[in-house]
Amino acid sequence: MEFRNLGGSGLKVPALSLGTATFGGGRGFTEWGGTDAKGATRLVDLCLEAGLNLFDSADVYSAGAAEEILGAALKGRRDRVLISTKATFRSGPGPNDVGSSRQHLLAAVDGSLRRLGTDYIDLFQLHGFDALTPVEEVLQTLDGLVQAGKIRYLGCSNFSGWHLMKSLAVSEKYGLARYVAHQAYYSLIGREYEWELMPLALDQKVGAVVWSPLGMGRLGGKVRRGQPLPKVSRLNDPGTVKIAPPAPDEEVYRVVDALDAVARETGKSVAQVAINWVLQRPSVATVIIGARDEEQLRQNLGATGWNLTPAQIAALDAASAKERIYPYWHQAQFAERNPFPTG
Repeated sequence: MEFRNLGGSGLKVPALSLGTATFGGGRGFTEWGGTDAKGATRLVDLCLEAGLNLFDSADVYSAGAAEEILGAALKGRRDRVLISTKATFRSGPGPNDVGSSRQHLLAAVDGSLRRLGTDYIDLFQLHGFDALTPVEEVLQTLDGLVQAGKIRYLGCSNFSGWHLMKSLAVSEKYGLARYVAHQAYYSLIGREYEWELMPLALDQKVGAVVWSPLGMGRLGGKVRRGQPLPKVSRLNDPGTVKIAPPAPDEEVYRVVDALDAVARETGKSVAQVAINWVLQRPSVATVIIGARDEEQLRQNLGATGWNLTPAQIAALDAASAKERIYPYWHQAQFAERNPFPTG
């Protein structure tokens, strides 16, 4: 397994990490998966055998059950792994059970530590931006948790460019711990990350922790033109479809056709090619893969250890090109001063 620095930090993370949204399966996550502690332990075993030692969760995944199951699966080998989890979204009925206020974050971190069965979190990320809480309050709280040893590295998730840049500026102004990671959506059918967040990440040394590299399962090889959705799929759940990254069907089919062609050339699966494309993009530190079972995990682990050729990348780029919104379409006309990010 290849290891990369997480943004500008000294922390080394594996190119692939395992997401635990499939652990538990309750409270709106039934269609994602229902892995119990025994199944999770087996998945962790396979990950560690492959060199994957970063596991990502969140307090809202199956109402906390995912963290509990992950903690049970990691029991006795905490020193061998990195744990990432998140908070901000509503986790209870109370007025302070949501957001990034000091009140909520302190309670959320203690709750995650308890469920995970650990006394520190390697990477703690805000699950979303809280526009109702001052950025100074958020970062002072997170810095205090770092100083207390409960959190080692900070990240955010689903921020816009100005959310992230303002946060970094506040950290610099007051000498507070800064975000070194941004957990963001990025896939062949969701390339908007490239327009602003990628250049920002490279400039400010914030590593991308990519979620849903398969576009909520649509690039897994089972969604095809003229065929019904697979019987077992998150896309069968109306709640999931409501929050799934948007992508017109024809766009999905066009990208899958291109993936099919490259898969034939490489001898890899469609999903492996789609994940490998993301792995080779600038600013990407780690790509979160999910797995309902051992076979799916083994397939996704096969996305590493090889690279697409420049010609294959160019073919996938062309098939997945998307019309930009302003000001990005305007900036793209002046590549001499606004070149595509590299590195």
